[in-house]
Amino acid sequence: MLPLAPGVYRFRDATGKVLYLGRATSLRRRVASYWGDLKDRRHLAPMVAKIARVEAVACDSAHEAAWLERNLLQARKPPWNRVDTGGQEVEVWIRLSEDQRGPGLTAVHERNETDRHFGPYLGGRQVRRAVSGLCRVLPLHYAGGALTGTRQDMARIRGISEGDRATLADTAVAVLARNPAAVSRLRSSLVARRDAASAILAFEFAAKLQEEIEAIDWVTAEQKVTGQEATEYDIAGWSAGILVSFAIRKGRLVDWAQRACQEATACRHLTGTPPEWTEFAQRNAELAAVLSA
Repeated sequence: MLPLAPGVYRFRDATGKVLYLGRATSLRRRVASYWGDLKDRRHLAPMVAKIARVEAVACDSAHEAAWLERNLLQARKPPWNRVDTGGQEVEVWIRLSEDQRGPGLTAVHERNETDRHFGPYLGGRQVRRAVSGLCRVLPLHYAGGALTGTRQDMARIRGISEGDRATLADTAVAVLARNPAAVSRLRSSLVARRDAASAILAFEFAAKLQEEIEAIDWVTAEQKVTGQEATEYDIAGWSAGILVSFAIRKGRLVDWAQRACQEATACRHLTGTPPEWTEFAQRNAELAAVLSA
């Protein structure tokens, strides 16, 4: 039984060949849809007739599932996948500048050597909306020492000065580092503003705020299949005779395999799994065992 969690799934034919790999916000609903009305996916009907086995990886967020699909498709594209690049979302970073004259947060496609960067994230539009939400609550760009004109007036209206720069920057760092309390406070502030806008019938502004809330959820959700550091190691989980293994290369999870094996054989693979990956690997080994039964 597939979980309702987000994740990545793949279909194999009777010979074991991978036919297709996709991602879902709900694995159970998405995979079940292939055996219903395909609607705009009717071209997949010949593939569905060949499916002999379903495999899946349950992820901790939709963002993590998006990254995992992208990484796996970039490493190897099954014949029924049409997208060559492994997903259509753009890879984006959030740059935090603490420059004394012009601090701020911006969405960028490349990192520089002087500023702090968070990410990478997928989805340029989502990241820009997240930056908008962050700046709305944490107006770091008004805490510079070279403000003129409208920015100077806005800083005065908002009650922001150069002395607030360090506090605003530290709070932004806490949010982007996924500190639960910091994320919750930021989100609560945006929700309060959205509800206030709705109360005065400013529905267009309320909708914009809702988009920013959803974008903040996207960038602060758990996501570890693509990191900043170029780490390389293998992780594995075992359950009921099924070994599931993943390869991390240059900080990205790029390979996923599973096979039947005895526990004694699995042990030498399990010992190399970093602690932060243990739950992920074990959860997916248990899922693989259920799907293989």
